[in-house]
Amino acid sequence: MALALDDLTFLGQGLRRPECVLCTSDGSVFAADWAGGVTRIAPDGGQTRILARDDDWVRPNGVALRRDGSFLLAHLGDDSGGVFQLDRDGALRPVLTEVEGRPLPPTNYVLEDPQGRLWITVSTRLRPRILGCRGDVADGFIVLLDDEGPRIVADGLGYTNEVQFDAEGRHLYVNETFGRRLSRFRVAVDGTLSGYEVVAEFGPGTFPDGLAFDAEGAIWVVSIVSNRVIRIDGEGRQEVVLEDSDPAHLDWVESAYGAGELTRPHLDRIESRRLKNISSLAFGGPDLKTVYLGCLLGDSLACFRSPVAGRPPLHWRVAP
Repeated sequence: MALALDDLTFLGQGLRRPECVLCTSDGSVFAADWAGGVTRIAPDGGQTRILARDDDWVRPNGVALRRDGSFLLAHLGDDSGGVFQLDRDGALRPVLTEVEGRPLPPTNYVLEDPQGRLWITVSTRLRPRILGCRGDVADGFIVLLDDEGPRIVADGLGYTNEVQFDAEGRHLYVNETFGRRLSRFRVAVDGTLSGYEVVAEFGPGTFPDGLAFDAEGAIWVVSIVSNRVIRIDGEGRQEVVLEDSDPAHLDWVESAYGAGELTRPHLDRIESRRLKNISSLAFGGPDLKTVYLGCLLGDSLACFRSPVAGRPPLHWRVAP
């Protein structure tokens, strides 16, 4: 299934740090927007910004689309975090800003499940966050917000990033970016997580960020820095579907990572041909076979066709 960079097309223009991308059945594509909200790209290519009124301080990293058409924004501030709801008219309100008596640190991702519960990830408690970008740091955690209130349900993770459920809702999968692994937990009826296990470990150059399931149950993982898209099948076999990286640049990053000396330039200066530090992916299009890639450094979304359809997300039929 390996793809060439020439197989890529690009959607959108002038996007601001479109880290997270979502798709709906009508052909709309939504991307996080650091102007303070979300940008919608319509099927005809037209773009509309849905921004918080007078609240351009919010920095959406992960975004979720709710059944009523509003958005959840995981706020990745310099010193603060939290989850906020953004309505289509620009109204912004806090959903969760603290847990267990402490303010939420810069917040990475938010996911709503079929029961309406929210699963929220924080990558690290360290300040600045770059201090958490080490293989020997494991202070990331997952928060569950349900009718009983917010609580930490998993802790000690290696830079917690995106989370997704399997088709049955029995396991919650999580990318641990600088732990360089994909792991999972069993999910009890009350949301308790247990039975931590590593599903996949990744080698040099792979730092897993976003993930999604396809219709066959395989997991697609996106790596920052190396611009890799990896498909992991039910037997745990890893296949690199796409990559856009420079070997010398990866060696430089690997050397710093091994020494525990990663700095912002290692993550923010990417040597590549077309991809700009990809960070998430979503299946879309009428047949769910178009893959859209969110990114950290580009102003558009790379796209390619997959021979396998994606699994429809919970928000797939939400009206645009």
